[in-house]
Order: sequence, then structure tokens, then C-alpha cells
Amino acid sequence: MEENKSLHQQLLEAGVHFGHLKKKWNPKMLPYIFAEKNGIHIIDLNKTIDGLEEAAGALKSIAKSGKKIMFVATKKQAKEIVAEAAAKVNMPFVTERWLGGMLTNFSTIRKSVKKMQSIEKMLQDGTMDSVTKKERLTLSRSKEKMEKVLGGISQMARTPAALFIVDISHEHIALAEAKRLGITTLAMVDTNSDPTKVDFAIPSNDDATKSIAIVTQYLTAAIMEGLQERSQVKEEEETVVEESNERMRGLDIEEEDGKGGGKGRSRRGAGAGAGTGGGAGRGTGNRGGGTGGNRGGGNRGGGAGGGGNRTGGSRPSVKR
Repeated sequence: MEENKSLHQQLLEAGVHFGHLKKKWNPKMLPYIFAEKNGIHIIDLNKTIDGLEEAAGALKSIAKSGKKIMFVATKKQAKEIVAEAAAKVNMPFVTERWLGGMLTNFSTIRKSVKKMQSIEKMLQDGTMDSVTKKERLTLSRSKEKMEKVLGGISQMARTPAALFIVDISHEHIALAEAKRLGITTLAMVDTNSDPTKVDFAIPSNDDATKSIAIVTQYLTAAIMEGLQERSQVKEEEETVVEESNERMRGLDIEEEDGKGGGKGRSRRGAGAGAGTGGGAGRGTGNRGGGTGGNRGGGNRGGGAGGGGNRTGGSRPSVKR
């Protein structure tokens, strides 16, 4: 409750509760209007805090998932504030002019971004030194124009997951493109706008600099928390992967040691078996040579009883 009171006080001091004149109001903003004073609608700050918390939770989860959130604010009083906030969390932003088809025709926009980057590279590496001064000046001017409009989305490789918009009535083209592509929309909605057009409406004064600043800073802090949690999760995953790799290496080493010991034992066993069998075979052969009496069975100088030796026994006598 103390945090809510503190935030409530900050919003009150920033003038977030001041709406438009009664004659300019949108009837769909009735649930968010607290009262009317001197012909001006007063926004209910409790509803503003609820909208802020819901939008902050959504942005935090999107940032934690690693997706991009585009900031859109081309109003004069919101340009610098939104550009600084987006750059702080490394998110794309549009603060000069919304080009038609920036989301729905993103492939063409990417071509323009690549052209701008190629001109910048040519100017830096000295490739433009060989062309005339007039051509160099023309390319420099075109690069400056493109950078002014496309500089905030130069690092955006694909369409964003969400759009944060300041004043949906002023940025109606961006809102229409986001709705067509099914992109999540979050916006500061004043009493002259339709809150049902966005997914997360933050009822607030979208004309005062202080009001825009406090809402943008609150949402930027939520995005920062999401990014920090993402980095922590990545570090934990990397640690788990390293530990599992070390365990696998240890298992591989144990398996190799086990295989080496088994081979040594089998070789020793094979040698013992060969020695035993060889001795038995030779013994049998000698015995066969002594008794069998053929040339291949045993020793050439076998016993006379075998009769196989050429010089051994005499011929048997024959009676006539």
C-alpha cells in the first residue's frame, strides 16, 4: 500500500490526472473518469495505477522472452523522453514520423535501412573519396534524412512483439498497422481517445511532459527487470550445460579406463590358454609318434614297436 500511495502521489504531482475538456471527451472513457472540474475531466488515478501495473507486467514478460518492444511517440513534447527511454533498454523507437507501412510493409523498410547503412559504411571507409564532391554531399544528405526517420529501427531485424504508443489518436496509423498484424498494443489513453482500441490502456494525460515522463519511466523499469531476469536465466542455463558437459567428460574417461583394463585382462587370459593348449597338443603328437609310426605323426626316430622308422625293425620271415 505504501508503494501505491507513493506512486499515487507522484502521478498526482506530475498532473497525470488532468484530462481534456468535457466537450472533447470520448464516452468510452467514462469508467476511467473520476470527476469533472471547471469543464475538465479528471482521470481516476487508481485506474491509472491498475493500467500501469498490467502494462508493466505484460512488457516485463515480453522483454524476458527476448522479443522487441517498439516505442512510438511523434509528439513534440514526447520525442526526447521516449527516445532516451527506448535507448536505455535497447529497444526500437519512432519519434520523428511514422512511415506508412513501417510494419505491414516491413521488407521495404528494411531495404531502406540497409541502404542507409551502406552509405554510412561508404562514408567511413573512404569509398566516397573517389566520387565528386556534389555526389558525396547528395549521399550525405539522403543518409541524414533516412537516419532521422529510420535511425531508431536500424537494429530491428523483424517486426516487434509489442507497441507502446503515446496518444493513440495522434498515432492512429501505427495503431492500425499493429492491429492488422496482431501485435500487442499498450498506450497512454487520454479522455478524448477510445481505450478499447488497445490491448492495455493506461488512462493518463498524454500531453504534459511530466506525465509522459513518469509513465514511460515506470514501464521502462519493468522492461529492464525483464531483461535482467532473462540474463540471469541464461547464466543459469549455461552453468547447467557446463556441469552436464563436465559430468559427461568424466563418464567418458571412466569408460575408456574400464575398456583398457578389460583388454589387458583378456590378453593375459588368451596367452595362458594358448600356452596350455600348445603343450597338450605337442605331448599327444609325441605319444602318437611313438606308437602310430607314420612320418607325420611323431618323431622320425620313433620306436621300433611302431614299425614306421626306415632303419627300425627287420622284415618278417616267410616259410616256404
